[in-house]
Amino acid sequence: MNQAFGTMARVLAWALAIALVALPVVAVVNGWIGAERWPLRVLRVNDGLEQVDTARVRAAVLPHAQRGFFAVNLGDAQRDVARVPWVAGVEVRKKWPDVLEVRIAEHVPFAHWGDARLLSTRGRLFAAEGVEAPAQMPHFEGPESRIADIVALYNESRDLFGGAGVQVERVVLDARGSWQLTLSSGTEVIVGSQEARMRLARFARMLPRLTTGRAEPLARADLRYTNGFALVWAQPEAAEAAAEAGVAAPAGAPANRIAVAPISHARIQKHGLT
Repeated sequence: MNQAFGTMARVLAWALAIALVALPVVAVVNGWIGAERWPLRVLRVNDGLEQVDTARVRAAVLPHAQRGFFAVNLGDAQRDVARVPWVAGVEVRKKWPDVLEVRIAEHVPFAHWGDARLLSTRGRLFAAEGVEAPAQMPHFEGPESRIADIVALYNESRDLFGGAGVQVERVVLDARGSWQLTLSSGTEVIVGSQEARMRLARFARMLPRLTTGRAEPLARADLRYTNGFALVWAQPEAAEAAAEAGVAAPAGAPANRIAVAPISHARIQKHGLT
């Protein structure tokens, strides 16, 4: 019995010794003690940031840094910094003895998406609240699952109409899969859901011929016809009033249907986001 008691005592002694060694380590790692002895005093954020507010980055990191060098949770800090506007990617590291390094990659805006978000050059949507984006960017609307399709059609349309000196300002894809574009000339182009690229290529080739010699601007073009377009020209009075006001002329005249002979398909090169 004495031998059993001695064995038990030795086990308890070893357990106590291990606890005395381990508990301080656990306390330091969990931030229970040591935050004052091993504080994080320096925050380093990479240079070259144009949009990210470093003050907001500091505010996001500070609650985590206050736990000290050993207790700071880098994953939680990264999560909170990633919520700062314009942050596309972030890495948080610590460097002995008192430095916390934050490396941030910014979103590069490519287009407006709806009313409240932006689309980055990497194809990611992010909030536009508090973000001052370039006004000349195009506007996109459509299902998020069709982002790649919308960008591809925009790039192809931009190349098609660029030769005529016209920019594509808006691309809309509705829930039924029907396309609609708005050009910098103010023309609304109804493309439909079938053969969108072929129809746009045909219309873009004919556009200079259709508008040459006409004083009134083209307000609307409906491409949903096999061998032609339905065109709506703005009334001259409305066009002049709109020009004086600096806005696009409204469509005020009945549609004029113009027969267009089929044109051979153009070879369209697909472009990426970047």
